Amino acid sequence: MDLKSGYPFWAIKNGLMCVFPQLKANICCDVVVIGGGITGALIADELGTNGFDVVVVEQRDIGWGSSAASTALLQYEIDTHLVDLTKLYGESQAVLAYRACADAIINLRDIANELGDVDFSMQESLYYASKRSHKLAMREEYELRIKHGFDAQWLDSTNLKQRFGINASCAILTKLAARIDPYNMASKLLLRLAERGGRVFDRTVIGAIEPSSDGVILRTPEGLQIQAKFVVMAAGFASQTWLKQTVATNRSSYAFITDPIDQSDLGVLASTMVWESARPYLYMRSTGDGRLLVGGDDDDIDIPARRDKRVESKAKGLCKKVKTLFPKLSIPPAFSWGGTFAETIDGLPFFGENTQYGPRVQFAMAFGGNGITYSMIGAGLLRANIEGRQHPLSKLFGFTRIA
Repeated sequence: MDLKSGYPFWAIKNGLMCVFPQLKANICCDVVVIGGGITGALIADELGTNGFDVVVVEQRDIGWGSSAASTALLQYEIDTHLVDLTKLYGESQAVLAYRACADAIINLRDIANELGDVDFSMQESLYYASKRSHKLAMREEYELRIKHGFDAQWLDSTNLKQRFGINASCAILTKLAARIDPYNMASKLLLRLAERGGRVFDRTVIGAIEPSSDGVILRTPEGLQIQAKFVVMAAGFASQTWLKQTVATNRSSYAFITDPIDQSDLGVLASTMVWESARPYLYMRSTGDGRLLVGGDDDDIDIPARRDKRVESKAKGLCKKVKTLFPKLSIPPAFSWGGTFAETIDGLPFFGENTQYGPRVQFAMAFGGNGITYSMIGAGLLRANIEGRQHPLSKLFGFTRIA
């Protein structure tokens, strides 16, 4: 599956950070994680840290799929407003999902500090109204967050202009957000797993999954097999190909990154990520070396050749939108790219078993704009499932919610 177009920055910045062997013999383990991106890496780390014998298999080089193209904004705010999620699933469940995302940012911070040098930094998040007509809905959203103790601040048009230089009717300023280099972090997590006794195989394709009441056998096209007690399918957007049930729609998103910008010119953008209320939304955030990463302008194209042709024009369009917000900022794109992402109807992920395979095969489908924070939540949720414990989000983030 061709997941990206153009020149994703993380792959250029880091190069090929690590190479693991291909699978060459039959093996056994407790859990096989299929997928060596940031989702698979976080889940494998959680399981390996808690005593499981873990094997990770990746069909590409590690982290070379969608993780290399991720723009990696870490937010507790879900693409679906807390207000709208409440209408779908009730206030308590909606708040539980938002709080779990907030906790996930802190957990990711702790892991990043352990690993070191993964360009992690805490940020603020500014969510501004694209249109004046969005103000009422944003105010309702703000008040529900405040009701449940989330740290947020309401900015009217005057305060927004004074503090951030943006002409809009209002904004919500959130104190809890972060940024990270997802390819670097995935690579270091899997290197750490291998150092602790876990096994990682890249350039290894799984051709068949055969679950039974007491385990799972995975087979490669070459005839090799892995015997495990459980399997976690964390192959990103390719995970959908293993299911008869359609749970998400693949789309394309686009991004560009600048050369380093002087701190005085970058201003508030050095410590604040900015995104808008329109859908699809424009968003931007800085990197540790002072670059500005801008993304958005999503479309329904899921044909790699057509996506390839749109990268340059999409980058120009994104640049024009940023210039409208910040006219004095010089932001010529240094690298631009596009990538596949999957969007669920309610903005929530899918973690857990699917009836097609039964409990021995657990899916990790961290779809939507919160993919990395969802993956952090999913690591704990899937560990609970494997250990036979109930997780508070197992139903809300499970496949039964779309029955």
